[in-house]
Amino acid sequence: MEEIRKEKMSPRKNQFRFPAVGLTVLLLWAALPGGGGWLPLLGLACVPLFVCICQSSRRQAMFLGLSAGFFFFLAELYWIVSVLGQYGGLPLYLSLPALLLLSLYMACYMMIFAWLANVFVNRFSFALCLWLLPAAWTGLDWLRSFAGSGFPWMDLGYGVTLQPVLMQAADIAGHYGLTFLVILLNTLFAFVCLHRKDTALCLRLTLPVAALLLMAGGYSVIRWQQISAEEGGEALNIAVVQSNVDQAQKWNPARQQQTILDFITLSSQVMKDSPRPDLVVWPETALPFFPVHHPLLAPIADFLKYEKVMLLTGAPWYERPGNPEGKVKFFNSSHLFDTTGEIVGMTSKTHLVPFGEYVPMQDLLPFIAPLVEAAGDFTAGRIQSPPACQKANIGVLICFESIFPEISRKWVDTGANILINITNDAWYGRSSAPYQTLAMTRMRAVETRRSIVRSANTGFSAFIDPLGRLLQLSPLFEPWQAVERMPLREGRTLFVRGGYLFAPLCFVFAFLGLAAAVFGKGKMKHDDH
Repeated sequence: MEEIRKEKMSPRKNQFRFPAVGLTVLLLWAALPGGGGWLPLLGLACVPLFVCICQSSRRQAMFLGLSAGFFFFLAELYWIVSVLGQYGGLPLYLSLPALLLLSLYMACYMMIFAWLANVFVNRFSFALCLWLLPAAWTGLDWLRSFAGSGFPWMDLGYGVTLQPVLMQAADIAGHYGLTFLVILLNTLFAFVCLHRKDTALCLRLTLPVAALLLMAGGYSVIRWQQISAEEGGEALNIAVVQSNVDQAQKWNPARQQQTILDFITLSSQVMKDSPRPDLVVWPETALPFFPVHHPLLAPIADFLKYEKVMLLTGAPWYERPGNPEGKVKFFNSSHLFDTTGEIVGMTSKTHLVPFGEYVPMQDLLPFIAPLVEAAGDFTAGRIQSPPACQKANIGVLICFESIFPEISRKWVDTGANILINITNDAWYGRSSAPYQTLAMTRMRAVETRRSIVRSANTGFSAFIDPLGRLLQLSPLFEPWQAVERMPLREGRTLFVRGGYLFAPLCFVFAFLGLAAAVFGKGKMKHDDH
């Protein structure tokens, strides 16, 4: 044991450190949706980085983590340049630094992980570090989901959506539980690589990991079979309309009438399909005007009366203040129209896009606002009672709210038996982002065991069942309409009832590990050369 600790405590100057960082970034990209999409790589993608972190000084480990995180998020978020440039009006000399700064911010979490991992392996046994490292990674992912505005983009657990059978355990601890397992497997392989000559140690580390992975896999297979066997029950026939409106023309007043007529035409076509829809869904801000006494509401009402169908669509909304000195509040909202054309339900987006729908710290830093010409001044809504269509209670996820598991969980907790995601993915162009958002949305279906209907201005629109399977999927940048019979499920999963606490508990476990390392008995070695 003493020889093992000496080997572990001695940092090795390795000329392959930075190639190893590059290899980790490449393997992660090749494993995740939007990249290569080869799932088997996910279990070993981080091994080169982890091995280098364990063999480096703490300063070196932090730099390696920062470098890996920076280049990984550059590869994942490169599309932000076109979003800010083409649609946000920012010149390249501002949009490119915005990407670099965001990638650097995201990389800081990996840098902190690298520091923690190095501290742990230089202080504790490998048997304990085997669990501390995945807990630290998962806890930091959770922290990133709400720190600042929160941006939990493409955590590693989402890679498991590439094999739906394996992601069914997400109804216990959410995608964070899957992330934990992914990092656990990578940590095991890294430790085995470091001490491959110590057969007894490798065996002691492998057995509990293998047992946990087998249990998770077995549970996933059983849940897949159970839910697949559930047929009949309540369901709602829902139609999705994807109009593919040019983003550059979306808010042009001269195009409003044609936009609405295109939606009505596509909706009329889908009404001829079987099963006949009970509800038609249009995407986020499909109505490019405030739906208050607007003349274009008349043809929409005529269509709904004629077809005897309800409509859920996105549109901006506003509320006037109760006093003359108050400020008008604007919302990014969804509106549920009944068969007479009257609005009978409304929700508003609860998690706004920073620099897209509001400017953070605008009062303290007023000079920031002009940097983003398209930035609005919206107010966040609240999750209340879900709108109802027949026996469906609808939890509405607007735009990138589908990447936040907490929002879907809250909707289900308030009684939603189906989730509808209205969005506008035209911003992303033909990039990896639509594939990434689709993967994250599919995970929400498994976590909550709710069907998800996704209506996008342009792809991907989709019908997703409670197993996370894609029943139908639209193409990108093409008009599309389809109808599907979607199950309405009741009950709350373990994730909804309490499993969502798994990630914060991982954070607490890692924090306690750090406290024990710093204040525990024995002197911790500091090697910063």
